[in-house]
Amino acid sequence: MVKRLFDIIFSLIFMIIFSPLYIATSLLVWIAIGRPILFAQERPTINEKIFGIYKFRTMSDERDEHGNLLSDEIRLGKIGKFIRSSSLDELPQLFNVLRGDMSMIGPRPLLVEYLPLYNERQRKRHNVKAGITGWAQVNGRNAISWEQKFEYDVWYVEHISFWLDMKILGLTMLKLFRRSGISSSTSVTMEKFRGK
Repeated sequence: MVKRLFDIIFSLIFMIIFSPLYIATSLLVWIAIGRPILFAQERPTINEKIFGIYKFRTMSDERDEHGNLLSDEIRLGKIGKFIRSSSLDELPQLFNVLRGDMSMIGPRPLLVEYLPLYNERQRKRHNVKAGITGWAQVNGRNAISWEQKFEYDVWYVEHISFWLDMKILGLTMLKLFRRSGISSSTSVTMEKFRGK
């Protein structure tokens, strides 16, 4: 109950504070990338329940002469890279928090296709609600390996507390200003998880 109250209060506060950014980012996406401005993608949360996560678009739908989508790096472009590196694409997820799909703090909701690939320990990350930010995000985000990321997620599940959530929230603010850990060392986006 305390965590849910925390989520409602902070999501409303951030939605009000960031309202100018919602408008500015919407216009930027509309002009540079096109419509739709937002997209929803299925992701798992607590108990592997599937929900639609909201994000600002950062990639175009550019295709080659055979109709195949171009690489992520080409479709991302300068505007998409800026929106992603500044984490503006994550702002609509505050609506997911307000709705109760997500929490402010928790393991990031990953692709549904990863669900069969987790081992028993990694699957523990779904014992709590997915979050906008989490222990893995403040300890490397996309710059660390999948194995490290899952270890941080499970550690959070095993040590969850109000004070840990406050610490993660504060560290997230620092990460946003530094804009670190956005991409992996080998890709503009995080490589797909192949299981272990």
